[in-house]
Amino acid sequence: MLNHPTKGKKNKFVVAFRNTLKFINTELRGDLFMNIKITFPGGKKVYAEFDGMIIKTDQPPQYGGEGTSPTPFMHFLASIGTCAGIYVLSFCQERNISTEGISINQQMVYVTKEEGKVELEKIVLDIMLPSDFPEKYRKAIIKVADQCAVKKTILNPPKFEVRATVL
Repeated sequence: MLNHPTKGKKNKFVVAFRNTLKFINTELRGDLFMNIKITFPGGKKVYAEFDGMIIKTDQPPQYGGEGTSPTPFMHFLASIGTCAGIYVLSFCQERNISTEGISINQQMVYVTKEEGKVELEKIVLDIMLPSDFPEKYRKAIIKVADQCAVKKTILNPPKFEVRATVL
């Protein structure tokens, strides 16, 4: 659990989420934040750069892209299943349960509204377990996958602020 630092302290890096995200205490606001740099390498490609890594996105050819990477929305959807997946993987590893034959099938259920607009109504995560998966852990693995931080953030959404800074 991260403790919110008090205002006025020197800037610190707090490593969380298994050393993958860096949160920074700012002296000006005393808030914890993470910075991701968004760049435009060409065409319809948009990259997100952070912590020495790059997440690449592109648009499909029918929308002017080359289709070389998933769209931002596909990354978003995949983050839900992969987040649940790391919880399932960790659960199994901690109990020395083989993950061979385990997968998660993520289904997106869309509905068409009266005005013709199609909306994502529900996301179903179906953990596929082999027949030899221990019976005593079948309910627990569902609870573990349900702890996904991405899902929790969607259910408790942050506020959004969009601004432009002239350099």
